Amino acid sequence: MKSKGQRRSCTMSDSTFGFIGLGLIGGSIARGLRRANKDITIMAYMRTRSKLEQAKADGTIDIILDGIDETLSACDVIFLCTPVEYNAVYLEKVRPFLKPGALITDIGSTKTDIHQAVERLGYEDVFVGGHPMAGSEKTGYESSTDHLLENAYYIITPTKKSTPEQIDRIRQVALGIGALPIVLDYHEHDFSVAAISHLPHLVASSLVNLVHDNDSKDEIMKRLAAGGFKDITRIASSSPVMWEQICMTNTENILVLLKRYITSLESICDALENHNGDAIYKMFEESGKYRSTFPNRGQGPIERDYSFCVDVLDEPGSISVLSAILAAKGISVKNIGINHSREEGEGALRISFYKEDKKNEAAELLRSHNYVLTK
Repeated sequence: MKSKGQRRSCTMSDSTFGFIGLGLIGGSIARGLRRANKDITIMAYMRTRSKLEQAKADGTIDIILDGIDETLSACDVIFLCTPVEYNAVYLEKVRPFLKPGALITDIGSTKTDIHQAVERLGYEDVFVGGHPMAGSEKTGYESSTDHLLENAYYIITPTKKSTPEQIDRIRQVALGIGALPIVLDYHEHDFSVAAISHLPHLVASSLVNLVHDNDSKDEIMKRLAAGGFKDITRIASSSPVMWEQICMTNTENILVLLKRYITSLESICDALENHNGDAIYKMFEESGKYRSTFPNRGQGPIERDYSFCVDVLDEPGSISVLSAILAAKGISVKNIGINHSREEGEGALRISFYKEDKKNEAAELLRSHNYVLTK
């Protein structure tokens, strides 16, 4: 795995890019492209003009579009970066202004809807889908960075008529911004993300609601919720608007996997009712073995948590001393939280960072000062 900040070698053949929508992901792609090549031209349109003016002032874009018009005919690649349900609408609007040889792509986290629209409109020869699998708890252009997609998987979903040259052009974009391109059929993409992203978000939210609905009047469950529970339900805090859209555009795949998950839960119920310890042991053993084979790179569809716990004495100044040690080396901290419950052996403080390299640097530094760290 390459270190942060480095770009894989690639040569982008395209020089003019258009963005319809310039939020967190669209803005991060635009910033990444600009960082990779200062000489390219980037134009963008969105309804909030103040964000476009900010992007131009930042040097991210060169041209502010007043609407979908002939200015787009200069573009080699046009990115559709609006919410999933609007991308198909803009797909039809930009098509008349597409010059010969130009491409339309998108960044939607579900692909079936946009690909079906592409097929219905007969645009299969000018469209290659995309899904940069990264995100943040923050939204909007102001939260975008030129490195948000570094080491994140960038899924490329061609149509039946996409040529190798067209696919490679989107691949060059992914490499240029430091992402890891993977080419998938859009059906396989949607089924895969339903399992590793969409269903987990539903499960996390349902677990949080389970605690809410079954807690005592004095909220003992809420007070004790920490460690493992907070880890597996962290994603329940995601945007309800976005996740409603995702669930409504990938419903069929989510339902298939949700029903299979319910069946697996029923088998766990049977094992518990019959006091079948062997079955419970086997479940934990098999899941542990399989999870240990997961690659530890790329941000994936669920934001990576770059954090560790530190054991400190509960006395005045403990946090200040620790913070000063990190600040002296220029290490920025995303958050410091107190572990009131430490059922899995966590330290007294959980510290989270924005990047993996900073987490590792901080861990090495604190160990050198004799702090004891846990995961």
